[in-house]
Amino acid sequence: MDGKHLWSYDGQIFPTIGLNAVAGKPPEEWGMDPVRYEDMIPGCYDPVARIADMDVDGVQSALCFPSFPGFGGGTFFRAQDKELALLCVKAWNDFYIDEWCATAPDRYIPLAILPVWDIDETVAEAERVAAKGARTVSFPDSPVPLGLPSFHSDHWDPLWQVCSEAQMPVSLHFGSGSYVPGFSFSSMKPVPGEMTMPDAPFAVAITLFSTNLMWTTVDLLFSGKLQKFPNLQISLAEGGIGWVPYILERSDYVWERHRYYQPIDFDTRPSDLFKKHFWGCFIDDEHGLKNRHEIGIDRITLEIDFPHSDSNWPNSRKRAAEVLAEVPDDECSLIVEENARRMLNFPRVTTGERVLSGV
Repeated sequence: MDGKHLWSYDGQIFPTIGLNAVAGKPPEEWGMDPVRYEDMIPGCYDPVARIADMDVDGVQSALCFPSFPGFGGGTFFRAQDKELALLCVKAWNDFYIDEWCATAPDRYIPLAILPVWDIDETVAEAERVAAKGARTVSFPDSPVPLGLPSFHSDHWDPLWQVCSEAQMPVSLHFGSGSYVPGFSFSSMKPVPGEMTMPDAPFAVAITLFSTNLMWTTVDLLFSGKLQKFPNLQISLAEGGIGWVPYILERSDYVWERHRYYQPIDFDTRPSDLFKKHFWGCFIDDEHGLKNRHEIGIDRITLEIDFPHSDSNWPNSRKRAAEVLAEVPDDECSLIVEENARRMLNFPRVTTGERVLSGV
């Protein structure tokens, strides 16, 4: 259409937003406009080419979230034809696990999306992909704006049970709930290809992306679900870590004063729950690294964001060395590799060289 490559699904047209495929381009050439495949480097869509791009960047392993379906499968959630949507969820999971990850099973980490509009189908799909080798499932970071039950509801308990038993962490990628942060965007309905407001630049939302996961973290800390499912693990994908110390300090302060008249756990501080259940993920967060021990050094992972606009490709390893320059080597090893492998139950490559994980 008009010389652009587009997806046609459920009566709507979905472009590939320019910012989703800017790796290798200077910021002066970035934009929101839809692009064609030849406008991207092949590593944006070809798993073999991406391995080569990872090698150039010094990245060993990658966990790839979907683009057209949405980070948490929101495109299929919003579809009118739910029978077709369910088939599409399963098809994407099969493609990513059986085809994309199979290209380099020691490099690509299997992830799955879920048909969250139906809890029974959600549980069934979680069980199916766990059996296929999925290491994590992507879930909306903000289910309530989608019209779904909150994290405080018992509605999701069967899913948390499956994920706990399968040792399959729940990945909450910012924006996976299709909610655009910022008061200027709060009434905005998700429309494919339309990410701007008449009086507010999209830079506002980009700056505030991690705030979605701040809200989600507090919801989960006070939900009681982490006590009910002691093995449940939560990955705050691309959420940054600089905000975590303050949120934990504030949560503990509120817990100390307000737990007596509400249905809140009397015995466990929110900060202790965080260090047992959550994994912070950052791309370029010097402030967060300075406060890494307030977060938990064994709960921080490095991300790459290839091929999106926060990526430092092809200089991710160089940038990691800069931001980690004052961090001891043993802590660096945890942050750039060991924590991610432990979180995702993804075996180490047979080399003594320190490597980078990537999302």
